[in-house]
Amino acid sequence: MLERASIEALIAIDSPGLELLTEAQRMASLREMLATRPPGDVWVFGYGSLIWNSAIDSLERRIARIDGWHRSFCLSITALRGTVDRPGLMLALDRGGSCHGAAYRLAEEDVECELQLLWRREMACGAYVPRWVQLKDNESEPFGWAIAFTIDADHPQYAGGLDEAVAVRRLATASGGLGSCADYLFRTRDSLHANGIHDPQLERLASLVNALHAEKFGSSQKAVPPAYRCRSRVQGSAER
Repeated sequence: MLERASIEALIAIDSPGLELLTEAQRMASLREMLATRPPGDVWVFGYGSLIWNSAIDSLERRIARIDGWHRSFCLSITALRGTVDRPGLMLALDRGGSCHGAAYRLAEEDVECELQLLWRREMACGAYVPRWVQLKDNESEPFGWAIAFTIDADHPQYAGGLDEAVAVRRLATASGGLGSCADYLFRTRDSLHANGIHDPQLERLASLVNALHAEKFGSSQKAVPPAYRCRSRVQGSAER
């Protein structure tokens, strides 16, 4: 879907009036990012769906920590996993604290093509600000620089400081062309667990969403069945 630029078509179905970046604007952003590239290999830092659905061909994958940013459901969305009538929430990196996630090291010959796909995936509406962040290992030793997508706190879709009850209801009820916010939340929680990463705030949200589903449907749900499911790109296809 990323290679065919079909994400825009899905967004248009869920949120016809949403203003998107053009391909030219995205590529200009990518060129600007690469112009400030630090020495060494290019890494990509994943903190949400990039952990469990990277769709990245990489030479190496490592669990890493970045400082100065934390994982937060602070991006309001009206497409892909939400609609205009029932907006959802997606993860972004907001200022403060630290964050553990998955880091992917790109082959030099693949940097341009892999990042072009990544920009189509993450930079659809311009709510993210891509930044170079320093990666640290379990001993807090730096081992490289990665691209990470942080939130633009001045963007209209920024939802930092949202009341917890509102956030839980959005996560529990919103869905769009790529599936539900609840599925995104539960998949991220399960992937963090599988990688030995503990995120108390995300786990609390997952527990509250699960409880709301139990109240509504009469039974506890580990996850909402996704509307769109397939294998990773390395295996031959992808959920984008």
